[in-house]
Amino acid sequence: MFDLTGKVALVTGGNSGIGLAMAHGLAAAGASIAIAGRSADKNAAAVRELRARGCDAAAIEADVRNESSCRGLIAVTGARFGRIDVLVNNAGTNIRKGPDEYTLDEWREILDTNLTSVFVTSQAAHPMMKRTGGGKIVNLGSMLSIFGVPFAAPYGASKGGVVQLTKALATAWAKDNIQVNAVLPGWIDTPLTRGARADVPGLNERVLARTPAGRWGNPQDLAGIAVFLASPASDFITGAAIPVDGGYSAQG
Repeated sequence: MFDLTGKVALVTGGNSGIGLAMAHGLAAAGASIAIAGRSADKNAAAVRELRARGCDAAAIEADVRNESSCRGLIAVTGARFGRIDVLVNNAGTNIRKGPDEYTLDEWREILDTNLTSVFVTSQAAHPMMKRTGGGKIVNLGSMLSIFGVPFAAPYGASKGGVVQLTKALATAWAKDNIQVNAVLPGWIDTPLTRGARADVPGLNERVLARTPAGRWGNPQDLAGIAVFLASPASDFITGAAIPVDGGYSAQG
């Protein structure tokens, strides 16, 4: 029920961190992989890793802040592989500062990257998935879809929006056999969160104190949930937002 042989998965922001770990998980389950990212060098390195494991993989240089780029990466994936069965909307960014300090351009950059791209890319993928009898969309939210922090107002707004968009798409497209779910990573050790540890005094200690698992997550901790939500095992799960956080959100 977790077999993805013959399926095609597109992972945005898939050339590093959580996206690449998810791509490896999907590839290990048998899927062909399209990686979308802005860096040609990182894209190429990710594809080499995947191909070394025997995966049919390709990279698409794309900037998800741009509507035509979002729609184009769906078209290119369809042309290369003939279909898209799984879309992982993982691309994201953050700028950490107080809410009174953001410019409107910074707000828009974060919202366009983290939320608008999810809508546009999912909208573009919908007709292709519908033609082939269904599909899976996995959106990356955050524990900041649940909590608020003082240094990430636009990020939290974007990730809260991802969860509500996920629910709306799930209810709209269930009739097309498309399941849409969100994953809410906790504090995962990535380049983005390493920057947070450098910028926010005491963050590392607070995360460790609150996380029952007693550690930061690794990108590989997200591979299993990606496979589950991409596979037939989750066919009756849609509109869910699933924390993967070592128990952080369960701790009082």
